[in-house]
Amino acid sequence: MLNRRILRIKAFKVLYSNVLSGNMSLSQAEVMLDQACEATRDLYIYMLGIVSPLTRIARERIEAAKGKFNPTEEERNPNMKFADNALARLLDEDADFQKVFNKKKYSWLPYDLLIKKIMTSVASKDYYAAYMASEERSLAEDCKLFIRIFEEEFVDSVELEQILEEKSLYWNSDLAYALTWCCKTFKSLAKGENWSLLPLYNSELLKGDDVESDKYFVRKLLQASFAGYEKYSAMVAESVVGWEKERLFSTDVVLIVMGLAEVVTFPTIPVKVTINEYVELSKFFGTPKSRSFVNGLLDRLVQNLVNEGLVKKDGKGLL
Repeated sequence: MLNRRILRIKAFKVLYSNVLSGNMSLSQAEVMLDQACEATRDLYIYMLGIVSPLTRIARERIEAAKGKFNPTEEERNPNMKFADNALARLLDEDADFQKVFNKKKYSWLPYDLLIKKIMTSVASKDYYAAYMASEERSLAEDCKLFIRIFEEEFVDSVELEQILEEKSLYWNSDLAYALTWCCKTFKSLAKGENWSLLPLYNSELLKGDDVESDKYFVRKLLQASFAGYEKYSAMVAESVVGWEKERLFSTDVVLIVMGLAEVVTFPTIPVKVTINEYVELSKFFGTPKSRSFVNGLLDRLVQNLVNEGLVKKDGKGLL
């Protein structure tokens, strides 16, 4: 489930927390890293669980409309396509999914106001109107609708963001990634595949003796960054004219330190790939000037390490 980029983000957040606090042991950092990684999959499970509550709200609104003193013809004979969608039924009846969801003690019941607001928004959209007007009734059609809902209704929801932050400190900034995997799950269910709990790391989805463990990668990255922080941050400070000591705690420095640690520690990862990854992360966790700063300084410091013989790569074209 977790790819190398999001694993770098997880390690970055743990390392940055240690830089700010200054009192975290490596073992504590490793525990925090494991919790942060597992939390992304937990968020994926939690968001899958919103399918049934949305469906329930649709049914309740239909029943309420029927119970009016003088219901309209449409209210007496409602379109039940969404209220009876096959995806909600499938997840409700899936013993494996329900076991995992309930084991986490998750529930959307306290957030009915949010569910109702989302359902109102969905019902106002053209894609929903097109779905309701179509005569096709199939799991694939229902999955296609929920993919649109997950893509368009959740990412910019302030209310949802607040709820997720209250439920887990580790869910901050993970929503988009978790939703992507929810949509992948809907596509697989539409093809008739059974739901199963995703492996935590992408490498566990792959086969072959040459597949490198992502769990090993992120653990080793954190350990190397943790152990080398003073050395690498000093290299950064010495390389910048007029450097202010306070800036040693900036996100830019942490990203550069991790980039240097990765270049030295992993002989099979091309230098260019490492630099590009941390430049990309600087766009999200730094300032508008971070991209050029991280790119230029990381490139220069890596070259210094290469010249000193401290960077060894297994294969041609990796330096």
